[in-house]
Amino acid sequence: MTAVPHTGGLASDTRSIDALRSAAARDPKAAVREAAKQFEALFMNELMKSMRQATMSSGMLDNSGTQLGTELLDTQFANKMTGLPGGLADAIARQLERQMGGAAAPALGAPSTPKPAATDAVSAAKIPTRQAGFVHRHDAAAKAAEAQSGIPAAFMIAQAAHETGWGHREIRNTDGTPSHNLFGIKAGAGWTGPVAEITTTEYVSGQPRKVTAKFRAYESYEESFRDYARLIKDSPRYQQAYRQATDGTPDAAAFAQGLQRAGYATDPAYADKLARVINTTLRLQRATA
Repeated sequence: MTAVPHTGGLASDTRSIDALRSAAARDPKAAVREAAKQFEALFMNELMKSMRQATMSSGMLDNSGTQLGTELLDTQFANKMTGLPGGLADAIARQLERQMGGAAAPALGAPSTPKPAATDAVSAAKIPTRQAGFVHRHDAAAKAAEAQSGIPAAFMIAQAAHETGWGHREIRNTDGTPSHNLFGIKAGAGWTGPVAEITTTEYVSGQPRKVTAKFRAYESYEESFRDYARLIKDSPRYQQAYRQATDGTPDAAAFAQGLQRAGYATDPAYADKLARVINTTLRLQRATA
């Protein structure tokens, strides 16, 4: 496969576009990946501008020279944050490749600079790349569980993200291997499978306390999604939350509140936190669909 050299600049630069056009003729798939990185860089550059405008005001020392230096610095930061594994560029490249269906890459022109409007693509740029990677990693398992239970995949991915800190606080076995328990489901008296025993935080009378508890362990993340879907669908305890997720138009806030009322978690702010993560997940899914 022919390597596509990184252009070192954003795709709005004429030389970058010419390089992409030349690469597309030699290796369409590699050119698509590079184009996706360029688009992600544009989004990140707009994000840097928006953040700077929101946090800094004009001063007496501002002039054309300092403004140019600031713009160049923003561009360098945008390039540094672009192309990370599991990031927005990967999602864009996969979508482009699906649309191409194996055909030759389309001619690459200069994309218009995204305006800071509330579009899905710009909104997605504000979401850290680890969140995009988490959603993509568990998308297939969540959709399979949705087919089984009717619970929206986004609701389940979001709850897994909230329980694990977007994958950074997964429950692990004593030997350090993953338990694949994404939902913090404990191993009660009726559980006959493997368990992972860890120290966790529980809220007693509204106050956080460290306790040791046993959690279910699975062979795969797919098994974790299936078990969670069965629990919410079949347990009488969660029937109100289940109806909020499956009857008519799914309601993220009502679903989260139903879980909290049923005692899914002891955190008194659990419903509000989960509803925010669900909305983030839905926004990211729309942006990368």
